[in-house]
Formats: sequence, structure tokens, C-alpha cells
Amino acid sequence: MSSVVYIDGELVPAGEAKVSVYDHGLLYGDGVFEGIRAYNGRVFRLQEHLDRLYASARGIQLGIPLSMSEMESAVLRTIAANGLTDAYVRLVVTRGIGDLGLDPRKCGAPTVFIIASTIQLYPVEVYRAGLRLITCRTVRTPPSSLDPSVKSLNYLNNILAKLEVAQAGADEGIMLNQEGYVAECTADNLFLVRAGEVVTPSPEAGMLIGVTRNAVIEVARAAGYVLREALFRLGEVLTADECFLTGTGAEIAPVREVDGQAIGSGKPGPITNELHAAFQELTARDGTPIEAGSR
Repeated sequence: MSSVVYIDGELVPAGEAKVSVYDHGLLYGDGVFEGIRAYNGRVFRLQEHLDRLYASARGIQLGIPLSMSEMESAVLRTIAANGLTDAYVRLVVTRGIGDLGLDPRKCGAPTVFIIASTIQLYPVEVYRAGLRLITCRTVRTPPSSLDPSVKSLNYLNNILAKLEVAQAGADEGIMLNQEGYVAECTADNLFLVRAGEVVTPSPEAGMLIGVTRNAVIEVARAAGYVLREALFRLGEVLTADECFLTGTGAEIAPVREVDGQAIGSGKPGPITNELHAAFQELTARDGTPIEAGSR
């Protein structure tokens, strides 16, 4: 089956799906997006992703031309049209076509497109051995400049940090905020395990609060672990018993070293492995059925 893309209400062959060069999403990164996963015929936490999408759009005064229920149907329809039961979905809303100026008032209707495909962010070996992280020199954009809860198309801050990761030959990078506290990684949230407690940066650190992050917090608390959100510095990462990352693409990915220093035993820890297994059980049963989009 050839893949199709949803764009402004139509499903078109992927090779024919096009966005104008005058679209402000392309020209200025003016728009919002979500990355969403489907497992075993169910879309995981679709409502939470849509809630965040619409909140991000409100945050930049972007009116989405579909109601939330219409957007849900569009996502499900796109996955079903591609014959997928396990999928990665990229849902994008741009400001739309305008002129070469910045003024968003010059744009017409927003552009909406949805891509449904597959993803494997890290090879299987990474989940067995763990990720190698570095600390990035690029500092996370401060909340006073841009609300971190807005998941916008302008990812240059993260991309510059990701370039540092690539140049170092590492797998991911930790981004600090202006005060030197750990905020997040270039594309993932971060968790530590210390003395049996699970700790993750608090929202005031200035990171995007991930849907997977929230699910893992639920899983950890359901498993009986103390889960704390707190401000902490890099030293607490380096001296943790375990460390792992969470994200839509990564799911739960263990960390074996940071800046060349082993974390704990230098292997995925038992609590990380336990939470990963529990998260996989959650994704197997929790979600919106893809078949609902054909009704």
C-alpha cells in the first residue's frame, strides 16, 4: 500500500503532498505540532496530545480550523488509510500562506497536515546497553523569551544542541537552563533514580512537559515509587543510581553514561527496566482505537 498524507481535509499520495513556499510554517517556523504514537491498533494518549496542540496554538494566537473532534477523526483516518496498527504520527498546523513579511495577519487559512508512518528512534541495542549523553553548551531558551509549553515548529534551539551531540558522537544531550539547572534533553525528558526514588525536573526548569513523561510519572507512582519533581543540577545526574529518558519516539530509554562518566553500574538499572516494562503494558491497553476513524 502506498502511503498517503492528510493535508487540508484531503488524503493525497505522499509524493504529491505539498506546502507552499510562502507558508509561514516553512518561512518562519510559525506553527505548532505533535508527535503521536499508535500501538496495536490504538492511538496512545490522543486526547492529551490534542489538548497540548490546541493549547500551543492558543499560546501563539493561531486558530486551528478544525474542532478537536474533527482533528481526532483526521488523525485516525490518516493512520487507517495507511494500513498501520503501529505508527508514528506527525500532526502539524502552520500559520498558512502569507507574504515575505513576518506579519501573521497577512496569512490566510492555517495549513493542517498529518503524516502517519513508522519510527525507530534508537536501535534495539541502545535499550540493552544504554544511551551515551553529553552536556550541551547550548542553553535552553528561557521561559521569559518563549513559553516552553508551546510545542512550536521553531526548534532551532534544540537543533543547535543536537548538532553538538552529533559532533561529540553521542546519542543525546542534556540541556541546562540559564540558572544551570537541568531542563531536558534535545528531544526527550529526563529522569533520575536515587535511593529508590524517581526524580524528574520540575516544570519551572523550563522544559516541554511530555505526554510520555506524564504517563511514566503515573506508571512510577502506580508501581509504588516515590516520584518527585524538583530542580537539580548536573552533579545530581552524574551521581544518580540510574538515569533514563522519555519521549514519544524514545519511549523509555536508559542512560549508561554522561560526559564519559558511567551512571550507576553503567548499565540499564532495575527500576528503569521495570518502568519500561510497565509502560509497554500500558501502551498495549490504553488508547483510542484506530478503527474509530472509519465510523
